[in-house]
Amino acid sequence: MSAMLLFIIASAVLFSFILTSEQIPQRMADAIVASGMGPIGFLIVVNLLLLVAGALMEPSSIILILAPILFPVAVALGIDPIHFGVMIVVNMEIGMITPPVGLNLFVASGITKAGLTEMSKAVMPWLYTMLVFLMMITYIPSISTFLPRALGMM
Repeated sequence: MSAMLLFIIASAVLFSFILTSEQIPQRMADAIVASGMGPIGFLIVVNLLLLVAGALMEPSSIILILAPILFPVAVALGIDPIHFGVMIVVNMEIGMITPPVGLNLFVASGITKAGLTEMSKAVMPWLYTMLVFLMMITYIPSISTFLPRALGMM
């Protein structure tokens, strides 16, 4: 199981290297800025981008590649940095249970001795719940900024 997980992580890192060397994330950020979309449209695009990336890559690679590109665009559009960071983390959580690269699926499959298809079906209700939570986090920023504000950190 460890070898399987390390192979998945190595493949994801290789994929992220190829994306970075071809400057695909930078091109995507330029296209988003050039399109002139507002904060809501940007958040929709970012969520879709991160959900697709989460299904194909390992979370740390996604964050290393996309966060430095998307963060300045988000700040320029007036999106709170804490809100944006929480949104990225929730997207990465969803990516961890989304096939084909969902590492948590492989771990759970190895522990329970269930097949990956069976495990993917079993996780679907939780995936839908997490998607609803992602929509709430994305479009109600006070959910993710309540605690830092209450603690006087903002």
